[in-house]
Amino acid sequence: QVQLVESGGGLVQPGGSLRLSCAASGNIFDFNAMAWYRQAPGKQRELAATITRGGNTDYADSVKGRFTISKDNAKNTVYLQMNSLKPEDTAVYRCAAGSSFFTPRDYWGQGTQVTVSS
Repeated sequence: QVQLVESGGGLVQPGGSLRLSCAASGNIFDFNAMAWYRQAPGKQRELAATITRGGNTDYADSVKGRFTISKDNAKNTVYLQMNSLKPEDTAVYRCAAGSSFFTPRDYWGQGTQVTVSS
């Protein structure tokens, strides 16, 4: 019965920025962690960033230093700030939540498209 709704995707030029949002239907403290996954056509799904209930974060090497995951507990919302975007960042980005501190995957959003192109 948990619902996650992403927003904020779109078309951006290389070097630009986007901020994705993931709004949960309930208290995000119910989950040990939340995360942003991404998947490009023909490629495997990649875990881009994770944030735990306590606020600890982890990032894939491919996005480290460029992406920042954060959360607003009062708004039950998780964000992904994406800076210095590259064409290889183009993918469908999905929000997930669950009991795993490292790979939460019990609940999923519908996904939002991010396209980085000039």
